[in-house]
Amino acid sequence: MADPYSALGIARGASEADIKKAYRKLAKELHPDKHPNDPAASDRFSKVTSAYDLLSDKDKRARFDRGEIDGDGNPAAPFGYGGVGGGRGQTGGFQSGGADFGDIFEGLFGGRAGGRSPFGRSPPAKGANIAYRLAVSFEDAAALRPQRITLGDGKTIDVKLPSGVETGTQMRLSGKGEPGAGGAGDAIITIEIGNHPFYKRDGDAVRLDLPVALPEAILGGPVKVPTVDGAVMLNVPAGSSSGKVLRLRGRGFTGKSGTRGDQLVTLMIEVPDDDAALKTWAESVSPGNPRAKLGV
Repeated sequence: MADPYSALGIARGASEADIKKAYRKLAKELHPDKHPNDPAASDRFSKVTSAYDLLSDKDKRARFDRGEIDGDGNPAAPFGYGGVGGGRGQTGGFQSGGADFGDIFEGLFGGRAGGRSPFGRSPPAKGANIAYRLAVSFEDAAALRPQRITLGDGKTIDVKLPSGVETGTQMRLSGKGEPGAGGAGDAIITIEIGNHPFYKRDGDAVRLDLPVALPEAILGGPVKVPTVDGAVMLNVPAGSSSGKVLRLRGRGFTGKSGTRGDQLVTLMIEVPDDDAALKTWAESVSPGNPRAKLGV
């Protein structure tokens, strides 16, 4: 990959937010699930993922911008070899302003060949990175449960989800990519968190609308509530109204700081329309005017 900026279609001065936005757009367009029989799209998806991996790392991005590494993260040819800056002396040694850089190269490459600097010699390239997609259930992501993934060689490995995980989070498995003369590349795993039928994510919090019967709301008391870690008992205060939010601490997602969020439970009172006893009771009491504060 020659230029990660070109791979993502952004300028060199792009902000971190611009880089992330460009990657998400391209990853969505080129995702293997959308192009199951298109090797070209799969190859470009891999290149886009590798480009984002490099540019989202501040140290790697700075080294690339300085010309110290190439678009694949491998060391670039030193001191402008290959036509970028500098020049060659008439004797074939590297010179700049009359100073011979042979001793510098000798220190870098561990000796001279035939009395000359081994100029232009570069370390063998590592194998290519391989991009993977890992679908993770909502509950597993919130509880940071280990996930098993099958690699391209057929081997399976258990991976630990990082704090602050979200859709688009990437994980690197060193040495699990394509083999190469300089060692194997890496496996780049992109996380996709699934939706849930009744949980919703709100930052590091998990929200849940909890149906409660009218007697439970009036009288209060413990009710069973599902959480991503399993069912727990929650005490409903007597006289609760629909929309009241109760908090279960430490039942949400773990943030990047390592602190776990809460589960926010919104009470939703359900009134049956075929309960004769409830109808008789309602007819026997005065409803008052719950809309008085609205001026009506």
